[in-house]
Amino acid sequence: MSRSGFTGLILATVSAICFGFSGPLAKSLIDAGMPSSQVVWVRLAGAAILLLVVTALVKPSVLVVPRSRLRFVVAYSLVGFAAVQAFYYAAIARLPVGVAVLLEYASPVLVLGWVRLVRRARLPRAAAIGAVLAVAGLACVVEVWRGVRLDGLGLVLGLGTAVCAAAYFLLSQKAGDDIHPIGALTWGLAGAAVVLVPLAGPWRLPWHLLATDLTLDGRTLPAPLAIGWLVLVGTVVAYATGIAAVRALTAAVGATVASLEVLASVVIAWGLLGEALGVPQLIGGALVLAGALLAQTAVARTASHAGSHAASPAAVSHAGSVSRTESRHAQHDSDAGLGFHTARASYGAEPRSQGAGNARWEVRLSR
Repeated sequence: MSRSGFTGLILATVSAICFGFSGPLAKSLIDAGMPSSQVVWVRLAGAAILLLVVTALVKPSVLVVPRSRLRFVVAYSLVGFAAVQAFYYAAIARLPVGVAVLLEYASPVLVLGWVRLVRRARLPRAAAIGAVLAVAGLACVVEVWRGVRLDGLGLVLGLGTAVCAAAYFLLSQKAGDDIHPIGALTWGLAGAAVVLVPLAGPWRLPWHLLATDLTLDGRTLPAPLAIGWLVLVGTVVAYATGIAAVRALTAAVGATVASLEVLASVVIAWGLLGEALGVPQLIGGALVLAGALLAQTAVARTASHAGSHAASPAAVSHAGSVSRTESRHAQHDSDAGLGFHTARASYGAEPRSQGAGNARWEVRLSR
């Protein structure tokens, strides 16, 4: 592995661990009496303000968004940040953090289903096997043989998170090369915070929590420290390191490292909140991760193969080769399924090595 690749791997690992703090810290605030909608708003608004100030002082040009792209930014905010986080935080209010994270991991399977059933695209057999493994893993997570013992509304909210995450992946394909990824992230967070104002009612925030300590499995943590860590580490640092990492990593490696977020969330939830998953849920979680990674790796390999054929005039003219139209669809479809929490978008910023030869930026899905 090259030096830049090793650096990217370290940054991606740091990003996954930082994102792993999001659910447990948010749940500690929810358990202390802050509604999940207000926890979401505090996180989004705090991170947006911090990013706006820093980028405005360091490099304000990244905040410029062409008028023609305003509609995309609005949809990006609504789906990728407001909807995903609102559903996810509402889910962890009713479910163990690890279960909520695994339910959200169903989104790559939903994307593959959309690509196959709606776009009528051919997918590799390994992708189908991965999807089946992921679904079987989810069945183990919710323990269907016991009549689903988990909170019903929590399961609906968790699956709602997966649906919104899948929509976000598909939406990200429409990103152009005229929006900087940091600018898209900043305005996405800010727009989501504005949209959630009526739901969160920030004027009703329980400010008294700022003077109290949170109880975390018998230990205490000052509420301001938990909020600050959630905003700075669990959001800003997590996104910043994730965006920096993807410039040096292939999509398959990035997707694999991103799966560490599930492990980090489970471990941190166990350490901070005392939440432990049962044996069936641990087995199911392993199946979900294995299935998602198998599907995404297979699609990435197919996209790379299609891209190499499309790049060669001789290959295109060869009988049985991939046509330009098929290659383009294969690349688009692979973009949809290449990585959980790694929605690929053609921002045209820093180039990195890709099988299909495209310069890509990847933006971590919000959590």
